Amino acid sequence: MTSKAPIVVIEDDEDDQLFIQKAIESLAILNPVVFFSNGVEAIEYLIAALEAPLVILCDVNMPAMNGIELRQLIDLNEFLKLKCIPFVFLTTAADQGLVNTAYKMTIQGYFKKERTFAGLQEQLRSILDYWDKCLHPNSRFL
Repeated sequence: MTSKAPIVVIEDDEDDQLFIQKAIESLAILNPVVFFSNGVEAIEYLIAALEAPLVILCDVNMPAMNGIELRQLIDLNEFLKLKCIPFVFLTTAADQGLVNTAYKMTIQGYFKKERTFAGLQEQLRSILDYWDKCLHPNSRFL
């Protein structure tokens, strides 16, 4: 990966956090991975962070503030909106209503979390490679 920006993962399930961490490590991705268990913790980090993350990978169903509420809050916050952080739902919650709700907001993807290690590796490689190569307002054009 060319970007060294952090990857933000918002996931309340500790087993899924470990699964995602191991999959990212196995891909030899050196970007730091920052985990949060809910949207409240994540929004505090995003407001305070000096560097915009490469991408946010967010679960939908979480305590305190779920993924849909977090995305809505980001969209309403002019400071965070200007950071133009790619936002991707990575979740086990995949029904037509949730997908429709998510895409009414400014998200960049909605993925049903793969349950096998190899499947998750492939899924994460695709998502992270795409955002590493994609030009957007946070890209370094030098």
